[in-house]
Amino acid sequence: MSSFNQSIFHPAVFFLTGIPGFETYHAWLSIPFCCLYAIAISGNGMILFVIFTESSLHEPMYYFLSMLSFTDLGLCLSTLVTMLGIFWFNAREISFDACIGQMFFIHGFTFMESSVLLAMAFDRFTAICNPLRYATILTNSRIIKVGFAIVIRGTTALVPLLLLLKRLSFCHGHVLHHSYCFHPDVMTLSCTDTKINSAFGLAIVISTAGLDSVFILLSYVLIIHSVLNMASPEERKKVFGSCVSHISAVAIFYIPMISLSLVHRFGKQAPPLVHTLIANVYLLIPPVMNPIIYSVKTKQIRKAVLKIFLSKMI
Repeated sequence: MSSFNQSIFHPAVFFLTGIPGFETYHAWLSIPFCCLYAIAISGNGMILFVIFTESSLHEPMYYFLSMLSFTDLGLCLSTLVTMLGIFWFNAREISFDACIGQMFFIHGFTFMESSVLLAMAFDRFTAICNPLRYATILTNSRIIKVGFAIVIRGTTALVPLLLLLKRLSFCHGHVLHHSYCFHPDVMTLSCTDTKINSAFGLAIVISTAGLDSVFILLSYVLIIHSVLNMASPEERKKVFGSCVSHISAVAIFYIPMISLSLVHRFGKQAPPLVHTLIANVYLLIPPVMNPIIYSVKTKQIRKAVLKIFLSKMI
């Protein structure tokens, strides 16, 4: 009985994992990861800068884009210290409370990004299907309220979820599969009943990202129906072109997130390297790709960025 009690503990620390099987090459592997972080931070920082400094970009569509860049920046910075700490200094230890804090920011920014993508879908739906009322529907005051609602929605439900996690005891070691703390990953180490945690976590995911994806899909069904009723092929092409960036952002956000969820639920026998790679793709690809997509596909953003670079060169 005493040995069983000793095997159940509330750990002071967890141990994060770098790239399994490539520990001796972590210093070299840090180079591409540093490049990805640099692209994500500078790209999203540039998007925020041009939107807030260029008066021509003070429109609802670009305000929502600035929210997307803000959430991508937050998501990226949430894992920067732990990931590079592993690669550079083999600093794998993270305290339980610090792990809880990192989970709050990672999952919070994830849910916020899902909400921002939904708001951007509504922006495209309003601009295409109800253009005459666009300016009266998406006023500055309403956009500010939407921003506050996104933050509250993304963080409120996480508090009870993480408090439920703190009540668990752990007896299966304390080595995590990723280079950051992820809620399903931490739960797998518990030896106590996690049914409440799993059910509550699933309910949060369904009510946020799940519901958002359904409404995003519905908005594009209505957009396609409206576009197909347009007589001019040139006008159809122009309207579809205005949605390409957002559709790409939705794809690079939801596909890695769904893949990581499936691996955690059904891929417990998968090699550790698979878990690690999908987890890194899930957190790094959207912050890296979104600024590139919007800079390439959105003419106004591209012109504003080029204007800044040219002014600096001159």
